[in-house]
Amino acid sequence: MSKKKNTPVATAGSTSKACGSQLRAAISPLSPEVLRGANWIATVFFIIRRGQQRGVYCVSRGLIALRSFCPDGSSSLLRLAYPGELIGYRAFLTGREHRTEAQALLPSRVCVVAHRDAKQVIQACPAVLVRLAERCADELDQCHERIQDAARVPNKQRLAQLLEDLMTAHGKEEGDIWRMRLPISRQDLADILGVQPETLSRLLRRLQDEGLLQSSGRWVEMPRPQRREAS
Repeated sequence: MSKKKNTPVATAGSTSKACGSQLRAAISPLSPEVLRGANWIATVFFIIRRGQQRGVYCVSRGLIALRSFCPDGSSSLLRLAYPGELIGYRAFLTGREHRTEAQALLPSRVCVVAHRDAKQVIQACPAVLVRLAERCADELDQCHERIQDAARVPNKQRLAQLLEDLMTAHGKEEGDIWRMRLPISRQDLADILGVQPETLSRLLRRLQDEGLLQSSGRWVEMPRPQRREAS
């Protein structure tokens, strides 16, 4: 596990129509008053810290890491949140303090609907509560799938799929290869897979020996999917 670090991430500071659309899709129907009251997180280290009860957050741009922290300050990456996703809503629904922390990994924009405003939306439209409950159920299903995959899918295959997913989101095509700078550390990769860093290093070497990737530091190159399928 890794020690907690503060990584500053600069964000834009004005509201946009895109954010309004995402919020409407996420917890619609929102009243115009709520949308006007939604605030942007400006320059941040952590978007959500444990112990806060601030409201519901919508990722508009960038990449957010959701982490759990131990008393000694070490952390484990639980999952990544991309544009269009809601975070913080479980603490909002339960009225409890946040048990995880959200940190921007890339320049990001995150819109927050204050606890008071989000509560008013639910009171005015109970269907919003149903949508949030469905999102909770979806997250649980995804956690169950990860547990099942860890039990039945080889670690090498899970790593290859994880890298391909990250490449799809963050990579660029250069001829017959995809190339990207990993947005997360190798420790984070190990956390997502549920393996030790030493195991991750062995898995990366195996993929490299098989010609499925080339890596140097955080830079990773992979053959385009069509080429891998043809080989």
